[in-house]
Amino acid sequence: MQASTCMEGWLMNDAYRTSDKILMTAIDLMSEKGYDATTTKEIAAAAGVNEVTLFRHFGSKQKLLETAFERYSYEEEMTEVFQESLQWELYEDLLLISRTYHKIMNRNRKLLYMALKGSSKEIYQKAGRLPQHLRTLLTRYFAVMMDKKKLSTPHLEMTVFSFMAMNYGAFFSADDGKEALPEQTLDEFIEESVRLFARALTP
Repeated sequence: MQASTCMEGWLMNDAYRTSDKILMTAIDLMSEKGYDATTTKEIAAAAGVNEVTLFRHFGSKQKLLETAFERYSYEEEMTEVFQESLQWELYEDLLLISRTYHKIMNRNRKLLYMALKGSSKEIYQKAGRLPQHLRTLLTRYFAVMMDKKKLSTPHLEMTVFSFMAMNYGAFFSADDGKEALPEQTLDEFIEESVRLFARALTP
């Protein structure tokens, strides 16, 4: 029984590694050529598998890309920050949120850039779930900070939008989003912008 369980675990891990390899290869190719111009045959060949294996794992090219957004989404990671890592001090919390946001966005830069530059409506909608989720988390956080008398703003929703736009703009500021800002430049921007933002909102 134990040997059978170990074998099942090995097979599952091996399948996950194969699917992950296919996903990463697809993201690389599609970010270069575009979603429509990239074929499943090309993806399979570049990933070192046959096309049958690709279809067995994902079923279709669109499902492959949908799976990529689900697997590399920042929803779970960002939610964990809000649930477990906040200090309920405005500057420190916003600094952590901004740094986490940019770390995740830069890690998934090719995937996000590809979604924005052209793919199916369904893929675009999936990409749109990410900022919607962050907006919800930030709105709740700012509301609690207002209750704690640690934040003051006459327009909660506009404040959330401004904070997100500030970080989103920095993410796409280098080479139209294709390349990341230099690490030192980005960190300096995050620290200074968060300092100004926190100062403006502190009662």
